[in-house]
Amino acid sequence: MLAGSAVSLIFAWLLAWYFFRPIQLLRKAFVAAADGKLETRIALSMGNRNDELSDLGQDFDNMAERLQNLMESQRRLLHDVSHEVRSPLARLQAATDLMQQQPERAIEFIPRLQRDAGRIDTLVGELLTLARLDSGMTKIANETVGLCELVDQIANDASLEADAKHCHVDVSLPESIIITGNHELLYRAIENVVRNAVLHSPESSRVGIAVTQDFSAQHAIITITDCGSGVTPSQLESIFQPFFRSATNSEKSGYGLGLAITQRVVKAHGGNIVAKNSAAGGLEMTISLPFIVV
Repeated sequence: MLAGSAVSLIFAWLLAWYFFRPIQLLRKAFVAAADGKLETRIALSMGNRNDELSDLGQDFDNMAERLQNLMESQRRLLHDVSHEVRSPLARLQAATDLMQQQPERAIEFIPRLQRDAGRIDTLVGELLTLARLDSGMTKIANETVGLCELVDQIANDASLEADAKHCHVDVSLPESIIITGNHELLYRAIENVVRNAVLHSPESSRVGIAVTQDFSAQHAIITITDCGSGVTPSQLESIFQPFFRSATNSEKSGYGLGLAITQRVVKAHGGNIVAKNSAAGGLEMTISLPFIVV
C-alpha cells in the first residue's frame, strides 16, 4: 500500500507538472500581450507536445501575430494620413497668412484655398470609406446589379479622360451578367481600377476592359489591362495597401487609397482581385465576382 501510494503521488506530481508548465507559459504570455508586448510567442517553448495545450499555444501565437500586424498597420496608416494632410494644411496656412498681409491678392489665393480644401475633403472621404469597410460598418445591400451595364458606363466615363491622352478604351462585354450587391460600391471599386489604368497608360496607348464568365466557379471575371510601366513583382501584393505608391508611378496624383478600397469592396461581395504584370507590358488586374444564374 505504501509503495502504491508513493507511486501514485509521484505520478500525480509528474502529471501536475506536465500541465502546470504550459499553463504557466500561457498565463505569462497573456500578461505580456496585455502589457502591449505583442511580439511574445510561446509555441516553441511548448516543446514537442502534441495535445490541446500545444494547440492553444499555437493559437495564441497566431492571435498575437495578427494583433501585431493590425497595430503596425494602424501606426503606418496614422503616419501616412498625417503626412498626406500636412502638405495641403501648410499651403492653406501660408495662403491665409498672405491674404492677411496682402488682402488685395485675395482673389488670387481663393482657387488655391479651394483646391487644397478639396484635396483634404477627398482624403477624409476615402479614409472614412476605408474605415467603414474594414470595420464591417458598410452593409452590402442585396441589390440586383447588371454588371455589363455597370462596366459599360464606367468605360464611357473613362473614355473622356482617355481622350485627353489620345488613349483608346477597348471594351468586350457579353450580353448580360447579373450579380447582387451594392451598386454604388461596385461602381466605385471597378472605376478605381479603370481610372488607374487610364492614369498610368502613356499617350496614344490603349486600355482594355473585358468581362467573361467562369461557369464552373460561377464567377464573372473582369480583366483590366493597361500599357503602363507596371510594378515590380515584389510589390504586386503591396499595391492593395493604403497609401501605397510604386517607385515607377510615385509622381502620379492620388493618395493610394483607391485599390485598397477596391479590394475590400470586392471581398465584401464574395469576390477576389489579383494584380500581375502582363507579358505585353503594363499591369493586368483581374476581378472575380459571383454571379446569379438566371
